[in-house]
Amino acid sequence: MEIVIDVILSVLGLYFGIGLLFGIYFFFKGAFKLDELIIESKWTVRLLLVPGAIGLWPILLLKIINKLRT
Repeated sequence: MEIVIDVILSVLGLYFGIGLLFGIYFFFKGAFKLDELIIESKWTVRLLLVPGAIGLWPILLLKIINKLRT
């Protein structure tokens, strides 16, 4: 049972680690690719989006990739 808990915690750590890296990218460049109006907003607005970007990074990454393809 202890091994299962270690695996689950490792997977969650990896997920949120990647999410943190994506959140930093989203703060500086990614938000502009999804919404052009965010350029006019303050940096604090983008900072408020970072926790959501950390948790939802797979969905946002797919949206950015699809936006770049079109």
